[in-house]
Amino acid sequence: MTGEYLYWENVPTRWKDNDVYGHVNNVVHYSLMDTVINEWMIRTAGFDPAASGSIALCVESHCEYKAEAAFPDTIRVGLRVGKLGRSSVRWEIGMLRGSDGALIAEGHFVHVFVDRDTRRPVEITGTVRSEMQKLLAA
Repeated sequence: MTGEYLYWENVPTRWKDNDVYGHVNNVVHYSLMDTVINEWMIRTAGFDPAASGSIALCVESHCEYKAEAAFPDTIRVGLRVGKLGRSSVRWEIGMLRGSDGALIAEGHFVHVFVDRDTRRPVEITGTVRSEMQKLLAA
């Protein structure tokens, strides 16, 4: 499983992530996916969401829950690119419970890059594209 994802980030859970049922609430998984993707784009690919001429809009998301996690677990979030199109990218994410490596969730996000002003699709180019290519699943 860990070899399938080419980028990993450890994210500690927070007290507020637990819900009334005593486990990390489902919306936290989506937040983790979105955070790790955007952190990767900013830190690794040099994407500047505040100043770039294009922005990435999420047009599809999915998460399949496999096991529970609860505060104070650390969640290992793995990231890869499942498909890289002209203006879109399908990110694939795996989440493991840090304490024992159990798979807790798998999901995906599809981003379409659009012009900041017109909101029309634009090509993914430059460093962002070349860095995404390094994460393409085999």
